[in-house]
Amino acid sequence: MLEELKEEVCKANLDLVKHGLVTLTWGNVSGFDAASELMVIKPSGVSYDIMQPQHMVVVDLNGKVIEGEMNPSSDTATHILLYQNFKEQGIGGITHTHSFHATMFAQARVPIPCYGTTHADHFMGPVPVTRPLTAQEVEEAYEHNTGKVILDCFEALNPVEIPGVLVAGHAPFAWGKSASISVKNAVALEAVARMAIGTRQINPDAPLLEDYVLDKHYQRKHGPNATYGQK
Repeated sequence: MLEELKEEVCKANLDLVKHGLVTLTWGNVSGFDAASELMVIKPSGVSYDIMQPQHMVVVDLNGKVIEGEMNPSSDTATHILLYQNFKEQGIGGITHTHSFHATMFAQARVPIPCYGTTHADHFMGPVPVTRPLTAQEVEEAYEHNTGKVILDCFEALNPVEIPGVLVAGHAPFAWGKSASISVKNAVALEAVARMAIGTRQINPDAPLLEDYVLDKHYQRKHGPNATYGQK
């Protein structure tokens, strides 16, 4: 079942290691098949050293394991809620990491500001940070409510234009049209976080990138008349 998606999701998880985005087993990638409305996700706590496509777990959007002998990621409920609510935007992959610099911003509970065009090439504005979960939310359904605070954060934001978020006190999530694209956005998220920290170290009063430059760079790469790349 969903063998190609299992292959893609497994490779995407291994790419987290290649890009230096995970320590130990702190991270997971999932992929969503819109036709069947099933999700493939990394198994919980399994070392990347031994991970194979057959280890991936198939889960429906009610959280029921459809195929797989291992427990799915402990963050499964968060992934499910995002797929349920971002379907119209075509989100088909989600990546969660504890990458160092993006997690620093999440722990500081500060959005990642857009200081330059590198950021603008990937995110149409600052990468937002959620509100903290309440004690009741943590007690009742921690992972589900993690997804809920992300959705609350995007009530007035476009998840396609800003394909990532910082969960306050926790770590980043990123997404995209596929599992592999969500990993690329996680790589970009970590890179702009690192650059933002360095920018502040050099100049604590560094100005934000002008809105018209931000718009130009984002649109030339992602807009309807994009000129970046090859047709």
